[in-house]
Amino acid sequence: MDKLKIDASKALKNAALNETAKHYLLQNPILFKLLLKGAKRYIGGENLEETIRTVKKSNSEQFQTSIEFMGESVHSINESKEVTQEFIKIIDTIKKEKLNAIVSLDLSHIGLEIDKQLALDNFKVLADATKNSTIELIISAEGVERTDKILDIFCEISPIYPNIGITIQAYLHRTLDDLERILRETQGKIRVVKGAFATPEGHSLSRGENLDKQYINIVEKLLLEKRKCSIATHHDKIQNSVKQLIDKYNIPKTNYEFEMLYGIQEDLLKGLQQEGHPCRQYIVYGKEWYLYLCNRIAENPDNLFQFIIDIME
Repeated sequence: MDKLKIDASKALKNAALNETAKHYLLQNPILFKLLLKGAKRYIGGENLEETIRTVKKSNSEQFQTSIEFMGESVHSINESKEVTQEFIKIIDTIKKEKLNAIVSLDLSHIGLEIDKQLALDNFKVLADATKNSTIELIISAEGVERTDKILDIFCEISPIYPNIGITIQAYLHRTLDDLERILRETQGKIRVVKGAFATPEGHSLSRGENLDKQYINIVEKLLLEKRKCSIATHHDKIQNSVKQLIDKYNIPKTNYEFEMLYGIQEDLLKGLQQEGHPCRQYIVYGKEWYLYLCNRIAENPDNLFQFIIDIME
């Protein structure tokens, strides 16, 4: 059964990247409707208005939230400006509605693949929009080929804007060195994820005990450095290890949070919340949900059974 799950996961990841399959599925009205029905478990909505209702519901359940307008790399300056304006809209809405929310984004979504300076300029526009507010802007993780550019932008802008944070990936061999630079040159929250992007051979750890240990070691270092961090994992064993560290070092609740993806293992997050830990739901929205849906199911093929139930109800 484990081999079957691994094969299913690989098949879903391949399907996510298959443009022909994606085009066929999304252009077929019946299949599109079924897929969207299944996707709604994992996304806030196809537009910001729908998503705000999801965020308000999450806030009413005492969860903090992170909002991301999902999408793929843009390929023109105009596209990058349009996406930047969508993120401005998110920031303005958070202010207007007084939501307990922060904003997350891929730098490639605002122009990184076109030009690093373009992404930096667009990001500064967003950072300026958060002035005089408590809204954090967290840079999301991307493929290892973009890591240097992402770090350069973060290190340049962080000293100016204390509310800017970054996501680091525990599975990358380079992350421990990157972390030293981040701690030395920047301020702001650090979100820790395991990492899921394909890498060239020798660049990353495989899923397993060694990766789990590295993840916990990174979080421990952040806690000891008194650096605000987000423990972004659905792995309950890692969460339990981190809770022990929090107790051991008497870490204040203002210095950490547990963060999990909306729609996945929500009972686990509720359990952490009931224990008194700060908890955040990561809520994405947009029309580019096909890739996100495939990846969420691929991460845990058991989700495929839930997906089938969702589309049949």
